[in-house]
Amino acid sequence: MRSDSRGRLQDESLSTFRSPWQRDRDRIIHSSAFRRLKHKTQVFVEHDGEGYRGDYFRTRLTHTIEVAQVARTIAGALNLNTDLAETVALAHDLGHPPFGHTGEDALSALMAPYGGFDHNAQALRIVTKLERHYADFDGLNLTWESLEGIAKHNGPVTGPLPYALAEVNALWDLELHTNASAEAQVAAVADDVAYNHHDLHDGLRAGLFTEDDLAELPVIGPAFAEVDRLYPGLDPTRRRYEALRRVFGVMVEDVIAVAQNRLAGLQPRSADDIRAMDGAIIRFSKPLYQNIKAIKSFLFQRMYRAPSVVVERTHVTQMLNDLFPLYLDHPDRLPDQWRDAAMRLNDPTERARLVLDYVAGMTDRYAIAEHQRLIQPQS
Repeated sequence: MRSDSRGRLQDESLSTFRSPWQRDRDRIIHSSAFRRLKHKTQVFVEHDGEGYRGDYFRTRLTHTIEVAQVARTIAGALNLNTDLAETVALAHDLGHPPFGHTGEDALSALMAPYGGFDHNAQALRIVTKLERHYADFDGLNLTWESLEGIAKHNGPVTGPLPYALAEVNALWDLELHTNASAEAQVAAVADDVAYNHHDLHDGLRAGLFTEDDLAELPVIGPAFAEVDRLYPGLDPTRRRYEALRRVFGVMVEDVIAVAQNRLAGLQPRSADDIRAMDGAIIRFSKPLYQNIKAIKSFLFQRMYRAPSVVVERTHVTQMLNDLFPLYLDHPDRLPDQWRDAAMRLNDPTERARLVLDYVAGMTDRYAIAEHQRLIQPQS
């Protein structure tokens, strides 16, 4: 749905050679938060303090790049705004803390007395407040469409709002009760495609399961069988790649076909028509959705809750459980700029939220180093 932007919170002159969403995309790529994704976990902690895990496994940055590539492909095939889809994809994980979803779970528990923690809401806080590089405004001053996409690419937001989201929505109504734009929906589906695909790669690489374990799974088993038929005796590494790229292709082609049919049938005339629809217009077909559920169930049991990963989850959760209250009770341990800001806050909730901003912004390796510096000498 190509339409004019609703603008930015702080008015700016239009670029002579970039669309508003290209400008948003570029600001995200040049942000500090985006660079930090390089050393934030997808599933595996790259360095656990005892040994280096290797540089093959996905990080938040490589995941984000893959999501953006899928989003551009799908949006282009559907004649949507590829720049907006890419922008939302690039921003969708900016709010993730160190140690992936384990870190989010830990911070959610620690922040429960102070309004909770949600990584999508934290991404909005980053792009509207915490990035401080521009003379005229805090944040990145993104367009309404980009902010909306970050806020609700996973669907309408109902119920009590995370405080970070409530703050942004109070400044600018993001119409949280409606669906997101088609482009933001594309970014959400691209996220599913990317992590289902690369988690299979990473789980195999880590030895958490084998190709034989995947043989009975829908989509994946037939993909390996097709490769074996076409390329008998293929080198194991090439065999794996060929099979999993077919799985990737099945997911992308399914989303495009379903969306083309729905768009042709419903004939939306504007982005607001998409927002007002009963449910998402960009999604997997029902049969493939069921197949993906089976794949996700397998990954949950064999990868996300594998014994070695559970041990790692426990270890990094303890790190955050140590660091957060230390900074909260002893703000003098924070770096100078953060310390001075914390010392000026008398309200416990406001101080906790500032500490959260600092801790959530850490990379895995920095959180590990800080724990070694501040906590382990006391042990």
